[in-house]
Amino acid sequence: MTRKPVKVMIVEDHALFREGLKKVLDDIPGVELIGEAENGEAFLDLLKRITPDIVFMDLKMPVMDGMKATEEALRLYPRLRIIILSMFGEEDYLYAMIHKGICGYILKTARVFEIERAIELVSGGEQYFSSELNGILAKKLKQYSSQEIAVFTARESEILRLLCKGLSTPEISKKIHLSKRTIEGYRAKLLEKTGQPNVINLILYALKNKLVSVDEVESRNP
Repeated sequence: MTRKPVKVMIVEDHALFREGLKKVLDDIPGVELIGEAENGEAFLDLLKRITPDIVFMDLKMPVMDGMKATEEALRLYPRLRIIILSMFGEEDYLYAMIHKGICGYILKTARVFEIERAIELVSGGEQYFSSELNGILAKKLKQYSSQEIAVFTARESEILRLLCKGLSTPEISKKIHLSKRTIEGYRAKLLEKTGQPNVINLILYALKNKLVSVDEVESRNP
């Protein structure tokens, strides 16, 4: 059976970067660019007519910035999967955007394979953020007090570490010889035990409570 293409939209005010990203997406098999907008307001208007699977969202734009556009879009379309595009140095937005419900956060300096990886994981219901951001995340977490730490079984701890390393559900399934459905069950249990809405927040929880080290997480997304 032929797999449906992943429908992608770009929201970016710089035409040169937008054109470059379009060329990258054109070369990725199974990806279809269905729309583009130069600011958040134009993006929200576009959403009324077409529905993407994934949105690549710039943060700093005129008229309406990416933070406001993301918040409004996820209010109207909670299942929308948004990947933030950021310049290095804009990481003050990172923690806030994760808690707004984004599915990914990558730097504009990302290489093609990172964009492919982000699309693969996010379209499959998982999350992706650039490995360069892990140290920044760890520092940011020091501003937040720790909560009561959940107790995990040995298998749950193993799967938590693998998720923190950036492995997808199929990759974990293959590595530890359990079915994908079983891994999905463990992942759901980890989210339930920690009270986290998604895997990105689960990774933040694990870092904050020293369940994994920054070095372990920095090895993710090779």
